[in-house]
Amino acid sequence: MADRPLPVAAFLVPLAVSRAPSAGFAAMGIAWGALMASMPDIKAQLGVGDGALGGLLLVAALAAIAMMLLAPGLGRRLGPAALPVGTFAMGLAVMLPAQDWGPLFFVGAMLAMGGSSGAAEVWFNARISTLEAGRRMALMNLNHALYSFAYAGAAALAGLARATGWSPQAILGAAGLAVLLLALAAVERGEREAEAGSGPGAGGGGWRLAPVPLLAGALLLVAFLAENAAEAWSALYIERDLGAGTGAGAAGPALLGLTMGVGRLAGQLMASRLGDQALLRIGLWLGAAGVVVVIAAPGPAVAYAGFIGLGLGISVLAPTALSVAGRLAAPAARAHVIAQATVIGYLGFFLGPGMLGMVAELGGLRLAYGVVALALMAGLALRARLARHEG
Repeated sequence: MADRPLPVAAFLVPLAVSRAPSAGFAAMGIAWGALMASMPDIKAQLGVGDGALGGLLLVAALAAIAMMLLAPGLGRRLGPAALPVGTFAMGLAVMLPAQDWGPLFFVGAMLAMGGSSGAAEVWFNARISTLEAGRRMALMNLNHALYSFAYAGAAALAGLARATGWSPQAILGAAGLAVLLLALAAVERGEREAEAGSGPGAGGGGWRLAPVPLLAGALLLVAFLAENAAEAWSALYIERDLGAGTGAGAAGPALLGLTMGVGRLAGQLMASRLGDQALLRIGLWLGAAGVVVVIAAPGPAVAYAGFIGLGLGISVLAPTALSVAGRLAAPAARAHVIAQATVIGYLGFFLGPGMLGMVAELGGLRLAYGVVALALMAGLALRARLARHEG
């Protein structure tokens, strides 16, 4: 019993191994957490309605996807500098949306923010995948947990700063400085040469969509669809359909964010003990069970329990699917495979809220959450097909 590693050590060693991409994921969480928490004040500065703001924010998602497609080739040119350059670019970009220079400038600012974070995400995930292959160590869930906790912490601090009178410029300026400092920690000194492969930009491989990135991307899409279902609709479901008081619905997305961070920490420990395929299976079943509890909930308390189960289940899906995809890819094609899977997964962010909204319009939010449960069950078939490629 005394020889078994302490849980803290089980996290510290992987953090040390993946120091550079870990710094990048923490930086990304800080940037987006602070930006999203500041959005009410930015919206007031812009003087636009909800629909117009949604359209402006869509620009960031489109820029992210475009840069994900370009990231492997660009990363190959940058080489070891890709991680710190991507982090540094996010630090500069996050300061721009707060500037009160009108909607047109905001579009450019969101292009910069979406593009820099889209490319950086591919580089971070590809580098982690390379480290996993070289060190035979699970790293992906821990790094994605860092993003979740950094996002939540930055959003909470930004909310406190807003309450004390800080302007969006001050909040995002502070967030940008923190990200720029983390760019220094994303610099790798000497360890890269010892790893298999040649880093986040390695290789060619083209853009022919092979089964592995397609299946892994479909699993990401399922995970993002379920995540959006909770983020976008849980507050309305709890307050309108279950009769909770005004403001009580905010606990739905809050619980989701917290449990996803905790779930990824647990996934870090479980991946090394159970294996990725078992972790994906458990996550899909737990997520589906959580949605069923949400659908059957007679009141808010039971719905909260369901959202906790959903968050814990889906938390491990995206990082674990990316880990499998990277492990099955040839070293020279790893960045391309990660980028392809991520682009497919991001369709969940585009299709999820709108599709579930249309289903809810026809049959209510319980029916919409039923679609999410079916998607998670379909994920079990996708996982089984992906497992065949591991032999």
